[in-house]
Amino acid sequence: MSTVEKNQLVTVKIEDMTDKGEGIGKVDGYTLFLKDTVIGDVVEARVMKTKKTYGYARLLRVLSPSPDRTEPRCPVAGPCGGCQLQSMTYEAQLRFKERKVREHLIRLGGQENPPVRPTLGMVDPWEYRNKAQFPVGRGREGQVIAGFYGARSHRIVETERCFLGGPVQQKILEVVKAWMEEFRMEPYDEETGRGLVRHVLIRESETTGQRMACMVINGRKLPAAEPLVERLRRVPGMASISYNINRERTNVILGRELVSLWGPLYIEDVIGENRYRISPLAFYQVNKRQTEVLYRTALDCADLTGGETVWDLYCGTGTISLFLARQARQVYGVEIVPEAVENARENARINGISNAEFFVGKAEEVLPEQYRAGKAAADVIVVDPPRKGCDGKLLATILAMAPEKVVYVSCDSATLARDVKVLTEGGYRLELAQPVDMFPWTVGVETVVLLSKGEIDSKKVRAEFSLEDMDMSGFQKGATYEQIKAYVLKHTGLKVSSLYISQVKRKCGLDVGQNYNLSKKENAKVPKCPPEKEAAIMEALKYFRMI
Repeated sequence: MSTVEKNQLVTVKIEDMTDKGEGIGKVDGYTLFLKDTVIGDVVEARVMKTKKTYGYARLLRVLSPSPDRTEPRCPVAGPCGGCQLQSMTYEAQLRFKERKVREHLIRLGGQENPPVRPTLGMVDPWEYRNKAQFPVGRGREGQVIAGFYGARSHRIVETERCFLGGPVQQKILEVVKAWMEEFRMEPYDEETGRGLVRHVLIRESETTGQRMACMVINGRKLPAAEPLVERLRRVPGMASISYNINRERTNVILGRELVSLWGPLYIEDVIGENRYRISPLAFYQVNKRQTEVLYRTALDCADLTGGETVWDLYCGTGTISLFLARQARQVYGVEIVPEAVENARENARINGISNAEFFVGKAEEVLPEQYRAGKAAADVIVVDPPRKGCDGKLLATILAMAPEKVVYVSCDSATLARDVKVLTEGGYRLELAQPVDMFPWTVGVETVVLLSKGEIDSKKVRAEFSLEDMDMSGFQKGATYEQIKAYVLKHTGLKVSSLYISQVKRKCGLDVGQNYNLSKKENAKVPKCPPEKEAAIMEALKYFRMI
């Protein structure tokens, strides 16, 4: 039984870090998690929450700083929570991200010695964000405020200057806040669902100098729009002013309807040889400087010679597709957002690229449909999925098509590792994993992975392969009990037994295999899985796509 209690003052040495950037230390063998700490720190902390085997503590002061510790540049870095690593030197962040990718590929991807390269970092890791979405609310004195949500909350942390975005973003915010005060525009209230102005979305381009301001509103029209437009047009580079209608009680920031107030519903940016039009709704990498590094890395992995057919899945506005099209025979892009596909087609047109074709729909539906129709053949498949990774049916189709190479671009190294496991078990070989630091001072990292066909013999792939006939249960059985235990322990600190996992699996209608619910003793009492462990196991089952 632990002797550590809530509100206790403790001295802790930070020995490790979670992949979310929390420091890990022990007091008398009891594990504590602490924000804003760095490996090697010795700190004084107050225990805030205790569980049976772990707890959370709040940093009070650093007694002995780590060599990797630095002073945060932002005065609200702690309460804001957007920059989880501002207390860590930039060099240490790059090592942290390399290790994060490596550990995920080993633990979740089943790779014994993954070929992870050092993280590609930035020369100047500040003022890199070309997009920001600022929630609007009221402060303690009733004034209009804008900033960012605090960690795990809807509490707005006001900031006068975000050092990840350019200074003009803050100037746009000041214009909007003054306009709201003058014309008594009510900020949206999350609890009541009342109020008009929800967010201010800002995009800008370093290469063209163009800027966009989009008001997200809980209404059909934006009152007093003319004076707002007049003031925003004075901002240097302003090229597009609009509002977006979102009347849903939801955490999703943007609705589907856009209304132009002045200028086109897009700005333009340039990456490499290509020019792109970007709407408020379009996905576009937020760090332009590193985007070119990321895409060049993906292009190097594809190693195109001019005669290849390439499928680019989750293609967004066609940013990677157009990079590939300049060196491939034909590129096909697939994206679920219609507006993004319209942008992609327009981007191809304005760049004079005729060998790129785009489909609207889910990648896991479009590619199998094209494959069944005999229209999908690929030398290289590039995937750049959302955080949840690739759908199991899509991975099955990739294995059936057996392209020479799969280039996987990922913003979540955990789901990347899970999908790499499926592809390598299907015969592919992991050739390299290249982390790219797209989000300095945060725990986020992009990774480009190259998988080659390896030992796959395409002649052995059954010609009569059918997705309808294929047994997809292999993707559902991909997580063993040990993998589920490891995931739960890593993300919650809880230790769960095979018995508890089997109980939750049965609740979800999943096959248990071995009957862990039966005791070897007659009339033995079977313990029931506690609610907090059940919730943690459910999250793991969702993560491994078992439910």
